[in-house]
Order: sequence, then C-alpha cells, then structure tokens
Amino acid sequence: MKLYLVQHGESKDEEEDPERPLTTNGKEMVNHVAARSEKIVDIHRIHHSPKLRAKQTADIFASYNTHASSSEEEGLKPLDDPEIAKKMVESSEGNLMLVGHLPHLNRLASLLVAGDADADIISFTNGAAVCLEKDEKWRVSFIFTPELATS
Repeated sequence: MKLYLVQHGESKDEEEDPERPLTTNGKEMVNHVAARSEKIVDIHRIHHSPKLRAKQTADIFASYNTHASSSEEEGLKPLDDPEIAKKMVESSEGNLMLVGHLPHLNRLASLLVAGDADADIISFTNGAAVCLEKDEKWRVSFIFTPELATS
C-alpha cells in the first residue's frame, strides 16, 4: 500500500480572508506537483480535511488523477489525534492520499514510520507530497516538493 500525505498549498492569511483559500501561487505550485507526479502517483482515493485550502488542494490532485474519488473526512484537521487517521489508513484498501495540515501530517507520518507521533521525522512544505509505503512496516518512499516539480 502507498499513502500519499500532502500539505495544502500556500494559503491566504486569516486577516486577508478568514476562509484561507489557496493563493494564486499556492494553486500554481500544487498544479506543478500534481502534474509532474501524475505518472508516478497511483491514487484510488483522496481524503481531505474540511478546511477550504485542503479541499482546493485535493481537487487539484483529483483533476490529474481522474480515477480517484475525493471526499471530506474527519480526523485530518491540524490538531486532530493522528491515531484517528491511522485507523482510517489501516482500514483502507488501495493507495490513499490524505490532504491536510501541520502539525497533524507530521505527527501521522511519525506515528506510522517511527511508532511515535512526536518523533518529527519529516519536514513538510506547502504543496509537497510525501509517499509512505507499507510492506511489513511503513517507510518513506519519496518526497516530491513544488521546488522539484518546477525544476
């Protein structure tokens, strides 16, 4: 199984827009990552947090992976317990993408790979996709950042 963890793209400040949608630059960066990863990322489902910026990021990835269904899920907000998402992942079949926020994504990756949500094993950036792969154990397979996508 492959699990893709994606931090939402760059978003507007809360003072500028309380909904915090993606900025124009954020949309462009996510589009670059989604387009460049299209041939190597095989996703069956995309789950995103209820926040607008995560939904917009998920929708961009879904536009490049048309066979993947996208849905809003609980347990993916910034301060949610990563155990909730871990249970969702473990009950899932096929490759899954979770689009969310920090610190949640970092805590989830650390929990899966190191067994400790506080291990802080990955440094996420806005719009980046981290691929975790599970055979017997979870391991980091690759990280695809907006900087790599535009080079």
